[in-house]
Amino acid sequence: MTTSCVSQDIAQAVMVLRQGGVIAFPTETYYGLGVDPFNTKSLERLYRIKKRSKAKPFLLLIEQLSQLTLLAGHIPLEMSLLMTSFWPGPLTLIFPAQSSVSPLLTGETETIGIRQSPHPCVKKLLDRFGSPITGTSANISGQAPATTARQVADVFDSSEVDFILDGGPTAGGKGSTLVGYDGHVSCVREGLIPFSLVLATLNKLTTN
Repeated sequence: MTTSCVSQDIAQAVMVLRQGGVIAFPTETYYGLGVDPFNTKSLERLYRIKKRSKAKPFLLLIEQLSQLTLLAGHIPLEMSLLMTSFWPGPLTLIFPAQSSVSPLLTGETETIGIRQSPHPCVKKLLDRFGSPITGTSANISGQAPATTARQVADVFDSSEVDFILDGGPTAGGKGSTLVGYDGHVSCVREGLIPFSLVLATLNKLTTN
């Protein structure tokens, strides 16, 4: 079912999430697939519909920084500075995961990728849901991510994705930049934000 990002449709999407369903929604890069990350059956279903290896973790979207404590076991100073500089935005930060976080989220890496999205639809959705959701791209693993609600509907039928929020076309192109930390920040994947800008920003903040 494809709908818009108006209030009543956000409410319907939240109801689907709370019932263990799968939704699709627009972000500042691609359309994402969202489930409740604390629902094991929902996570297993998400792996199935994406045909994704369970060795590949799912990133999460949060609204409030206070939600980090549910997910991250430790927040290094460098990551905190990057959050202040680039969130909300297309920068995914990889933290050591809380021991309580499901290995279905971490891909058994014991780390968890998290970001804050500036997209108004995501912000409304997270505010109404009151908890993080998955933000994996809307595609079959290895294929191009969807940039429109129509593309999502073409790839996944209604037995796979229960609800689609149509926020219009997304930017596409590069995805979010993934940055990890192991005593120092490292580039896991360069995306919309150049890693050179991440390093320059961090250097400026730590030397002033």
